[in-house]
Amino acid sequence: MRRTVIGILAHVDAGKTTLSEAMLYCVGVTRALGRVDHGSAFLDTFALERQRGITIFSKQALLSLPDLQVTLLDTPGHVDFSAEMERTLDVLDCAVLVVSAAAGVQSHTRTVWKLLRKRNIPTFLFINKMDLPDTDRAALLSQLRRELGEGFFDFAHPDLEQLALCDETLLDEFLETGTLADSSILRAVTGCKAFPCWFGAALKLDGVEEFLHGLAQCAPAAAEGEQFGARVFKISRDEKGTRLTHLKVTGGVLRVRDTIPSGDWEEKITQLRAYSGAKFTPVEEARPGDVVAVVGLSRTFPGEGLGAQAEAQAPALEAVLTYAVLLPEGCDVHKVLLQLKQLEEEDPQLHLTWDERLRQLRVQLMGQVQLEVLRQLILDRFNLPVDFGPGQVLYRETIEAPVEGVGHYEPLRHYAEVHLLLEPAKRGSGLTFATVCPEDSLDRNWQRLVLTHLAEKQHLGVLTGSPITDITITLLSGKAHEKHTEGGDFRQATYRAVRQGLMQAKTVLLEPWYDFRLELPQENVGRALTDLKRLGAECEGPESNGSSAVVQGSGPVSALRDYPQEVAAYTRGFGVFSCTPKGYAPCANQAAIAAELGYNPENDPDNPADSVFCSHGAGHTVKWSEVPEHMHLPAVLQPPEPEEEVAARARRYYARVATDAELKAIFERTYGPVKAKLPGDAMRPAPKTSGGDAKPRKAAPLPAGPEYLLVDGYNIIFAWDELNALAKDSLDAARSRLIEILRNYQGFRQCPVIVVFDAYKVKGNPGSIEHLGGVDVVYTKEAETADMYIEKAAHDLSKKHRVRVATSDALEQIIILGGGALRLPASAFEAEVKSVEKAIRACLDGGPVR
Repeated sequence: MRRTVIGILAHVDAGKTTLSEAMLYCVGVTRALGRVDHGSAFLDTFALERQRGITIFSKQALLSLPDLQVTLLDTPGHVDFSAEMERTLDVLDCAVLVVSAAAGVQSHTRTVWKLLRKRNIPTFLFINKMDLPDTDRAALLSQLRRELGEGFFDFAHPDLEQLALCDETLLDEFLETGTLADSSILRAVTGCKAFPCWFGAALKLDGVEEFLHGLAQCAPAAAEGEQFGARVFKISRDEKGTRLTHLKVTGGVLRVRDTIPSGDWEEKITQLRAYSGAKFTPVEEARPGDVVAVVGLSRTFPGEGLGAQAEAQAPALEAVLTYAVLLPEGCDVHKVLLQLKQLEEEDPQLHLTWDERLRQLRVQLMGQVQLEVLRQLILDRFNLPVDFGPGQVLYRETIEAPVEGVGHYEPLRHYAEVHLLLEPAKRGSGLTFATVCPEDSLDRNWQRLVLTHLAEKQHLGVLTGSPITDITITLLSGKAHEKHTEGGDFRQATYRAVRQGLMQAKTVLLEPWYDFRLELPQENVGRALTDLKRLGAECEGPESNGSSAVVQGSGPVSALRDYPQEVAAYTRGFGVFSCTPKGYAPCANQAAIAAELGYNPENDPDNPADSVFCSHGAGHTVKWSEVPEHMHLPAVLQPPEPEEEVAARARRYYARVATDAELKAIFERTYGPVKAKLPGDAMRPAPKTSGGDAKPRKAAPLPAGPEYLLVDGYNIIFAWDELNALAKDSLDAARSRLIEILRNYQGFRQCPVIVVFDAYKVKGNPGSIEHLGGVDVVYTKEAETADMYIEKAAHDLSKKHRVRVATSDALEQIIILGGGALRLPASAFEAEVKSVEKAIRACLDGGPVR
């Protein structure tokens, strides 16, 4: 039989476990229909779950459909246990998303949907509770399309014309034949282009048989690799304390007594268990598509790939609060720490840590319900009554603009220097690491070591000591010594380079936000809107729902975390306030939070920003701010221009604009009409900078003469949000806008600018160059890419001139650095262009340039 793994997911109280119980009953796995509210659910195997009526841990059940063996994984729906749900996604072949017909698309529904789409998991929807009044299929389908996107269709009565719009292949078939073959629809479903919906009431078994029949038709079979592979998604312990590794086999065959290698360890499997509910059946082997619990492995962790299987994606959902664990008097902290480490094995998102300064154990949690469950779990398993201190918000830090960080580590008989580029990245992207360092400058093995050291540590910011995020860190250059460099030297240099870059950068403090949904009586809406505005939330206008109203929006966790209790009080229990993590956003009161936390980055011995240089046969520490004066490699990023010179440039540019009609037209489209005179304050001569006091760097100077700027046109267009959005409507308009920006920039900087656009696919194209003021616009010839042109131009020009290349193409960056040119990342170039505009506006306003 074909094998498949199906996950059941939903917002809490949508009827997810009820649907699972109905499916098991209909196929004969259970003799009676289990009910959550009666505490008789087959899949609620823990006493805590039966007491609370919610799923806390993911569960497994086995059921058979025609020609299909299904492993069903029931996951938690409550947002506090969403980390458990997310780990389960990594082993699914397809998913069932349960939506309450009464509530429609809710906040956690959106979160789950985003995770499913991120992993490209084929998804089926069961719209539950259709027996309630005022439920309408067409309206629900319309809401799904509006809230989650296109592709949803009623499996029982598909609108073929609507369905054809989901995919070009379907549309071509429909236009040609006037219909769609079942096989074509199935390909669209398994390819995540279309999402079939079933409607029913699971508690009454209404629509469940039809749903099971549809699953048998549409559910994709598990992929089968030839080599052994498996992915771990859960660690648990049975009632006897035996450690269980829950995994899905993705290739080959796994047998009892097999030895499993992973990294530098090997362990032997002593038992394989196929669970269904609370009971299991011992099996001798597991094949691709089977989910088993393995006994005998002590070092596995959720998300780990065994054999040929790659590791899972890093979790997208993280705890937003941290709590101190308050232990009973006289308790052995070290013993408790070992016990609680078992729980962290099972839920790595707890991030159990020991704060040496405060002498506290701390854990990270999603919310109050998880806290209460954890307290009970510790008591039940370890007979340890604990409490928790008040929760504190988990902040994150990022940076505002690109910066180059340098770390040098050279005590006697050690040597390493590392130059890193730190760039702000898209919100929610986390940390990403790359290298553009030429291998003739630093051997590949050392480069890999630097990337390993970047990934192995949680790097802390310098404003509040919170972890950094949403930064791309790129290895620009590095240096080793033939005799004296050891692996640990690059660890020290890498850590210090990150820290030194952060110390130079402008920090942005991020705080977690919730998406919320508030349902409450109509008479309380005014109070709610006033409260939410006071708390700094952003919300949509209230929607009327009979005698009640619904308010949806988002707001900072720090303000909303206690609001559910307020809602319950002023609505006398009739209001329901539910939240799901939205992500991080800039903190409105950054300075106040930093002052309250009182973190001093220069007094953090575990995260030094200073470097160590060797002098007179001994190592000595050089303060982070003085490292550029002592570093052995030249800077790759150009240092920022002094404010006085920027202001002087602005004045010269403004004077030139008045006499150049074409430049004046471009200028006025951005800044408005040119005035006869500048404001008096801006006309003051720039003060002369004092010189001669700074120590010369050891790096060789760059060539003299005018600096050339080469721009990879389409790369910049698709890297800048403004131009990318414009390109979706008209690539010509985006190209024209970029040229206009570059002309303005060139007029200000007074440096030659060459922008290169790909035209290599145009047959017979000889290439062309247009001279627009100080900007040369190059369209490459047939079979010549922009990369090829830029590489050659950079190589030729850098012999006599300083050359910078604006691009985010990683391969191109390596060649640029090897050819002697400076790399200007797209994000850094955008920041530079904006700073030019800011300087010009400051000049017009008569204020200082900041």
